[in-house]
Amino acid sequence: MTTKPLSGKIALVAGATRGAGRQIAVQLGAAGATVYATGRSSRAGRSELDRPETIEETAELVTAVGGTGIAVRVDHLVPDQVRDLVARIDAEQGRLDVLVNDIWGADHLVTWEKPVWEQPLEPGFRTLRLAVDTHIVTSHFALPLLIRRPGGLVVEIGDGTREYNDAHYRLSVFYDLAKTCVNRLAFTQAHELEPHGGTAVALTPGWIRSEFMLEHFGVTEENWRDGAAKDPHFLISETPAYVGRAVAALAADSDRARWNGKSVSSGELARVYGFTDLDGSQPDGFRYISEVVDGGKPSDVADYR
Repeated sequence: MTTKPLSGKIALVAGATRGAGRQIAVQLGAAGATVYATGRSSRAGRSELDRPETIEETAELVTAVGGTGIAVRVDHLVPDQVRDLVARIDAEQGRLDVLVNDIWGADHLVTWEKPVWEQPLEPGFRTLRLAVDTHIVTSHFALPLLIRRPGGLVVEIGDGTREYNDAHYRLSVFYDLAKTCVNRLAFTQAHELEPHGGTAVALTPGWIRSEFMLEHFGVTEENWRDGAAKDPHFLISETPAYVGRAVAALAADSDRARWNGKSVSSGELARVYGFTDLDGSQPDGFRYISEVVDGGKPSDVADYR
């Protein structure tokens, strides 16, 4: 019988309804963790995104792979709801070992490839609130519980490594700010957690095949390669499970402090820890994007998988 490396560990995945957050919760569960999966989309009602995925489904998936999934409907912009969530975790578990800030939910608000003077302000500011304020509110209430024991881990999920985002325009002032801020939050929390034996890491997936992305390309996970007819670079894409396995690997690493304050990608961590995507490959999405898509290097996508 294989020992699950995260047995007895308690995780909070904030923003676990779909996409990366859902599979981060699932992969932590597969490693044995008890996972509180939070978000606004519930069987009791949908968020403003009006999508069908729910936090209850996520919790059931966590339990199905051997963890313990607990769904809690939370709007992470409402401090009282986050305070109550953390109080519940404290009352039920008495500890928190892993916090994943994956809250986003702003795809429908972003205006792409328009200068700041042509950007609608209210959707832009709502984007920043959903992408940044939510993470700060959640850390504000959750970190006092996490630092009770040395070894706690905070993972800030964004889009783009610090190195990549510093050198590239992310096609919208609000999106650019949001994703830059998430990386910086990991850096600042790393400094604040270090005296307490904690670690904070900024982590980005590559080109992730979320539910929304599959719909955008008109494909399913079974025939996803057909999406290359719309964009050949789609062949570098990865499942949400890949970044989930990256978080699980970090959480199980007794030497995780070596990553404190760093900004890394799922592909980078796969080379270190040896995990793969569901198909057994190790896509290195941001290296491919940097060298091939942006850099113009002629290459077969297989060289980056």
